[in-house]
Order: sequence, then C-alpha cells, then structure tokens
Amino acid sequence: MRRGKPRVKSRRVVFRGRVFRVRRDVVAEPGLARDAVVREVVEHRGSVVVLPVLADGCILLVRQYRHAVGERLWELVAGHIEPGESPRAAARRELAEETGYRARRLERLLEFYPTPGFVSEKMILYRATGLAPGRARPEWDEALETCAFSRAALRRMLRRGRRLRDAKTLLGVLLLDFLRRSGLTRR
Repeated sequence: MRRGKPRVKSRRVVFRGRVFRVRRDVVAEPGLARDAVVREVVEHRGSVVVLPVLADGCILLVRQYRHAVGERLWELVAGHIEPGESPRAAARRELAEETGYRARRLERLLEFYPTPGFVSEKMILYRATGLAPGRARPEWDEALETCAFSRAALRRMLRRGRRLRDAKTLLGVLLLDFLRRSGLTRR
C-alpha cells in the first residue's frame, strides 16, 4: 500500500441547507487502484449530546419522530451547535429547550464522529448532573416526549435490541455503564 497524503483535485458544493451542506470532492488517495475517486461529504458544524443524570441515578431520554427512518426514537438530548456558540453553551441550551432541566454541572465525556464515512459532524457528549426542573421550550418543529429511565430499564432496552436504536444514545448509555462498572465514576 502506498502511503502519503490524499490530494483534493476538485471540490464543489452541490447543496446548501439550514443545518448542513453537501459537497462533491474528487480526491487522489494513495493506495487506490485508480488515480482519483469521488467523495460526497455532508459538512456539519457539529453537535452536542447530553446525558442527563437525575438525583436518583435515572437517565432522562426524549422521544421524537425521525422522518429519515420513519420512527419515533428514544434518544439522549442532542442538537447542533449554533455559529459562534461554544459546545458547553449548546449543551446547556439543548437540555433546557428539550427537557426544561438546567444542569449545575456539565462534564465533557467524549468526542466522536457518528458517521465518518461521509459526514464531517463531530459530536461532543456531556454528562449533566445537579439537575433542576423547568419548563421545556422545544423548537417549533420538535414534538418531544420526555421520560426518566432507571439503569436497569435501560439495560433491558439494550438487551431487547428494539427500544434503543439511536447510535449517540447507545454510545452514551453504554459509556456511562462502563464508567460506573470500571470505578471511574460514582454514578
């Protein structure tokens, strides 16, 4: 396999939307049989994911309809980072908008790429604790249901394989369980 840096031969934006844009790159990638390949990339500013842990250890999830998959999914709180907004501020905003809760503490747990094959989006996962309830203010296009789940209930949902299907939520729930079992966190 040849090593070296990929070289972008051409780049063209083919779609501009409110949250993301799509570009078409022609790239010379070392080690390929052809001299160039077309890569379609969804450019995204990035998102935050919030894992709200209530005082009793339950995890707060929201359920909403996701048109792309035609289902209502249980998910952790999440949303995109606005231009000029810090990830921490975005996490606080999304938590308040979607659940009404305010967090005394936000702990940055992990950064990850949910779909690196064709999406540039980086997600930043925060654990929110010291929660105080308030009134949710979802965006106009969000119809959300909120529910607190015990860790035992989440483990049952994972075992059944149909109740939790959203990747960021699976990652967050499994990471929290791993941290607890490994003694890296109190809750």
